[in-house]
Amino acid sequence: MLELRLFLELAGGGSAFCLDVDYAVSLQRGPVVLFGASGSGKSLTLQCLAGLVRPDGGRIVLQDDVLFDSSQGIWLPARDRRLGYMFQEYALFPHLSVLANVAYARSGGRVWRPDPELRDEALQMLERLGLAHLAERKPGEISGGQRQRVALARALFSRPRLLLLDEPFSALDPLLRERLRGELAERVREAGIPLLMITHDPLDVEAFAASLAVYAGGRAKVFDDYAAVRRGFADTRACLTSLLERVGERQGS
Repeated sequence: MLELRLFLELAGGGSAFCLDVDYAVSLQRGPVVLFGASGSGKSLTLQCLAGLVRPDGGRIVLQDDVLFDSSQGIWLPARDRRLGYMFQEYALFPHLSVLANVAYARSGGRVWRPDPELRDEALQMLERLGLAHLAERKPGEISGGQRQRVALARALFSRPRLLLLDEPFSALDPLLRERLRGELAERVREAGIPLLMITHDPLDVEAFAASLAVYAGGRAKVFDDYAAVRRGFADTRACLTSLLERVGERQGS
């Protein structure tokens, strides 16, 4: 179970934004997808969960562990949360090899000379994802789809208890996105790690969502059984449009 109660006010550029969400989702049901337009608060939620941004108030509980509680003064550092974060642009180190990028997740920064055992484990992870032959290449020397798999390998290599994906397909062309959706879903199932994904693409929702959190204007509403909700509509876009309207109405009330 993941419980999120977050309040955060941001001001800048002559405008203000307020994230105000309060919901709980079961990670055992399957992947949780955060859906909504750009700027609706999805990435900010993920950054708060990962420990990269500290909310003004609220509480974060993951599998009975309190990661943040403003009333009790609890704030667990990002390094102690055991979360695998796959960034939107993958955030690979361009000066490091593919192998060193993966090993970095558990090397404590000793990327140039990781322990032989750690190096072997990182190579095994690359083999599982079909990337062992690229181990000594730099990120700039491989394709977009290969970089995505390297970023996933690094996130999985950190041995996370929850995998966080921020728009994992946005940097890819449409044809590659379609192929890699299936590949990513398969790899995550094999790893047996709960998944929380951000997207504004209805096709990602259709491919991954067991539970869905719909965001609009800093607010969110959770639909625990997305498949059951989806059956009431002719297609995915009609379903998501209706859900976004519900969240918008709630925001204005």
